[in-house]
Formats: sequence, structure tokens, C-alpha cells
Amino acid sequence: MKTRQLRLIAFAVAAAVAITSCSKKENTKTTTPVIPPSHPIAAGNISGFVKGTLLTGSTYTVTGDVTVKAGDTLAAQPGAIVIVKNNSQFSIKGVLQLLGSKDNPVSFNSDANTPGTWGGFQCDTAQAVTIKWAKILNTGGLDPTASPRKTIFVNYAIKVDIEDSWISGGEDDIVRCQSGAKVTIIRNTFWSNGSTDGECINLKSGVTGVVAYNVIFGQAGTAVKLETSATVPNPQTSVDVFNNTAVSCGWRRGAGEPGRGFSAGLNAKANVYNNIYVNNYEGLEIFPDADVANVKHGNNLYYASVDTYNDNTVTPAIPVNIRANFFPNDGVGAAVASELVSTAIGNNDPKFATFDGTIVGTATGQSSSNDYHLQSGSPAIGKGNTSFTLLNPSLTGGVTPGADMGAYPSDGSGNKH
Repeated sequence: MKTRQLRLIAFAVAAAVAITSCSKKENTKTTTPVIPPSHPIAAGNISGFVKGTLLTGSTYTVTGDVTVKAGDTLAAQPGAIVIVKNNSQFSIKGVLQLLGSKDNPVSFNSDANTPGTWGGFQCDTAQAVTIKWAKILNTGGLDPTASPRKTIFVNYAIKVDIEDSWISGGEDDIVRCQSGAKVTIIRNTFWSNGSTDGECINLKSGVTGVVAYNVIFGQAGTAVKLETSATVPNPQTSVDVFNNTAVSCGWRRGAGEPGRGFSAGLNAKANVYNNIYVNNYEGLEIFPDADVANVKHGNNLYYASVDTYNDNTVTPAIPVNIRANFFPNDGVGAAVASELVSTAIGNNDPKFATFDGTIVGTATGQSSSNDYHLQSGSPAIGKGNTSFTLLNPSLTGGVTPGADMGAYPSDGSGNKH
């Protein structure tokens, strides 16, 4: 009797296992799992401590400062729209991950839609910052000391990846990274940033990385600025700067501290190749306190569309000879044989697709219809250097130096805007 009972139990267990197996197999065939975003954030007002994912097609209103705590992540899907009120800022102590797409970027703007009306992303102790295909407009709102805040500020040895984004209307430094951050800043468009001060890409105190295929128009100060420290030279700021197009930068700050297309100082080193510099107050400046022997440059184009321009930031106005400022006389940089240096109007004109000849952008956030693609016959085509040794090959984001100069090589491999 006991044996018969044991056999019946064994048969029942085997049947149950078989049924369960069939059920699992059937479900595996017919069910497609949906992976939800981590902590989806409902559309509406947000402030205070926030973590999770801003969703595609949703609009969020920031009513007060937002803080992302260490260990938390604030992410954004393509098409998420964020409107910031009350001069609020994002304080990032955890991870920031804005991932838009070309056709559906993430958007951040103030409710006023005017320059200097919200606080940007203050990431001084963040764990990682990734911004791709995002529009970030009208930052630089005043802090409690009445100073404009930077758009993206990182003061920590983390990975910073900023790609394919549009940034305009900021009132101070736009991307300011320091303290050993590792940066990949590629294919972005920056236009009309800085009021009377502010660099576009300002990298200091041990930053390493790559700045490539960016368009920088109408920056108040310098387009790309590198420094380490006069007293603490290591770790050293070391950056590859190639295939950027910098136009009409440095004028709103004026003669007191002219802005440049590129500058290196205070023990910084760099590779500076294949860039186009047009109508900047000053062109390429290597200060005597830079690591001069290791600031390598070549295959850049320098052009001025006028002979002189009056700097009206001082009284009386100062006539500025832009060509004389391609290599400022207070620096130690000089043209090398591979560089194209304009000697007169029309000489070595890069032949942009459209260019209105703007020297000075009249205001922060001013729009521009210029198209910096190269026309057929541009002297910049085929004059790039593709063989120099990168300082930071692991931080290129997959881009390589182009055979043409500027942000828009003719093979379409550069800036996508």
C-alpha cells in the first residue's frame, strides 16, 4: 500500500513539472518583456531631491532647485521637455544622463526664454555626466553673490561626455571642467554665449580629454581655454583640440581681456590641429607659462573678413587689426608651415556655405543663420592632419581627425547640426 502511494505521488510530481515546463516554454514564445524606465517621473512640477527618468513626450516644470543625491541618477529620454522657473538650478551629486536623439532632443529652458534666467547644471561633486542631443538654453542666472552661474560646471575627477548638443544664451562659462575630469566634448553647437565675460569650453587643473567638431559662434570670451596651475603643475591639463570652427569670439569682453579662438596657459599642453578661426578678437595664443614645448599646433586656418574693426567696449573705441591678432604678441605662438593664414580680405577665405561676415554678436543668445559647411573649392578641404599622435585616444568618443579643416569635413563625418 505504501509503495503504491509513493508511486502515485511521484507520478503527480512529474506531471506537475511537465505542465509547468510546458507553460514556461509557451510563455517564453509569446511574451515580449517591456523594460520600464528606472523610476519614471510623472509630468508636472518637480523640485527638491529628485531621481528617476524624465519621459518622452512629457513636460516638467522646475519650481525650485533640484538635487540629485550621490548614488541616484537623473535621466531623460528623447523628447523630454524641462521648463525652469524661479532661477532654479540642478545640483548633481549623483549621475546626470540626458539622452536625446537627433530628431527628438531633450530640452531645457527657462519659463522666461531669455538669457541668464536659470542656474544650469552645477555638477561639482557628480559621479558621471552624460549629455547627448540636448538643447540647453538661457542659463547663467545669478547666484546669491550676484554672479552668473556656469551652464555645466564639473569640479571632480569624473567622466564628462557632451555630444551633439545645442547650447545658447548662457551668461558665463558654458562648459567648465576641472580637478582631473576626463572629457569628451564633440560635435556640439554653441552660439552667442557670455554677456561681458565667459569662456565657452574652459578646462583646468588636470583635465584630460578631447574637444572636436564643435561650432562656437559669438562667445564673449575664448572658444577653448586650457590651464593647469602655476603652483600645482600635476596632474597636467592635456587636451586634443581638433576640427573645431570658432567664429566671432572674444569681442564682448573687449580689450581688457580679449577672447581667443584658442588659448593655452599655466602648464597646459595640447594638440591643436585642423581648426578654423574666423573674425575672433585674437586667434591662437600660447602664453609663456604654458607647457610651450608640448603645445603642438598645425593645419589650422585663420581668416578675417575685414581689415580692422573698432572695439567699442572701451572709450574711445580701439581699432583692432584682426590679422595682427591671429598670433597675439603677448604670447609665444607663431604660424607654422602647414597653417593657412589670411593676409588680406579674400585670401584663405574658408568659403563657408553662408556667412554674413559678423564680427561681434550684438547680444547673448543672438541667433545666427550662418552655415559653416565648406563650399567646393574651399582651401580648408584636404588640408587637415590625420596623422598626429593623440594625447588622449581613449576619450575621442569614436571621432578621428579629419582630412579637411573645421567642424564640417566634406565626407560628412563631423558636426551633425
